[in-house]
Amino acid sequence: MKKKWLYLLLAAVLLVTSLAGCGSKSDKGGGGLTKVTLNEVAHSIFYAPMYVAIEEGYFKDEGIDLDLVCGFGADKTMTAVISGEADIGFMGSESSIYVYNQGSEDYMVNFAQLTQRAGNFLVARQPMENFSWNDIKGKNVLGGRKGGMPEMVFEYILKKNGINPAADLNIDQSIDFGSTGAAFSGGQGDFTVEFEPSATLLEQQGDGYVVTSLGVDSGYVPYTAYSARQSYIEQNPEIIQSFTNALQKGMDFVQSHTPEEIAKVIAPQFEDTDLETITTIVNRYYSQDTWKADLIFQEDSFTLLQNILEEAGELSQRVPYADLVTTEFAENAVK
Repeated sequence: MKKKWLYLLLAAVLLVTSLAGCGSKSDKGGGGLTKVTLNEVAHSIFYAPMYVAIEEGYFKDEGIDLDLVCGFGADKTMTAVISGEADIGFMGSESSIYVYNQGSEDYMVNFAQLTQRAGNFLVARQPMENFSWNDIKGKNVLGGRKGGMPEMVFEYILKKNGINPAADLNIDQSIDFGSTGAAFSGGQGDFTVEFEPSATLLEQQGDGYVVTSLGVDSGYVPYTAYSARQSYIEQNPEIIQSFTNALQKGMDFVQSHTPEEIAKVIAPQFEDTDLETITTIVNRYYSQDTWKADLIFQEDSFTLLQNILEEAGELSQRVPYADLVTTEFAENAVK
C-alpha cells in the first residue's frame, strides 16, 4: 500500500508538470460564479445530501459553479486532487492519511465529514432472517479493495465478532469495484459486500438478499469526507467556506424531509434508476442514521479511523488530527 501511494504521488507530480500554464479550475465562470471541480469517489445514493445541495441550487446560491466528476475509486480521486485536476476530493479520509505518511508537503486536509456509517450491505444467496456473523465462516465472500474503507470496515466487523478474516473465510479481492454484483449474479461467491444500488438490484433480480447492514454492525465510523490540498485551502478559504455552507444546507434538508421527498429531489442525478428504487435505497440509508446532522469531523472519529487502519495493517504510523482535519469551515456553516 505504501508503494502504491508513492507511485500515485509521482504520477501526480508528472501530471502537474504537464498541466502547467493551463490555469486554475476555480476561475470565474458564467454569471460571476466561481468554478469548483469536485471529484467524487463514486456516484451513489449513499451521498444523498450532496446531490440535494446540487439539485436545490445551494452551491449556486453560495456563488459556486460546481463541476462534479466521478473518479471511480479513491486512488483516482486522490490523484486528481493532488495533481490539481480537481480542487476538492470526496472519498474515504484514509486516503489523506496514506498521502501524509508518504511525506507530502502539500498534503490533503479534511474539512467536512458527510457520512457516519458504512454504506454497504452483506448480500446472501438465500434469505436469512436470523443471520449471524458466524454464518459467514468457511464461506467465499466477494469483498473490496485491500486498504479501502469498504474492505477495512468489513474486516473490522468480522474481528468484532471473533472472526479471523484471513483464516475463517475466503475473501475474494480480485474483482473490480462495481463488478462484484455482476460476478455474484454469475455464480461467484456465497456472499457479496455491496453498495447501493447493487444490493437492491440483486434483490429485485432474485439473485441475492440483503441479510445485514455493515453500517449498523460497525457502528459510527467516519466513512467519507471532503478534502483539499493544504495550499488550496489556505489560498481559497472563502471557496471552502461557501462549499461547506452549501453542503450544510443539503444536510439540513435531509434531516428535515422524508425519504420520499429526498428521493424526488435527487432523482435527476440517477436517471437510469426508477423513483421507487431510489426511494427504497434512500429509506434504507435514512433509517440507519447514515448522515450526520453537521459536517464537523470530530477527533474521536479520526482516532477510530486510525484504529481501523491499524487493525487492518494499513497504517505505517499514526498522524496528527490537527494536521489532517480542520473543523473551522464546518463549525461556521452551522452558526
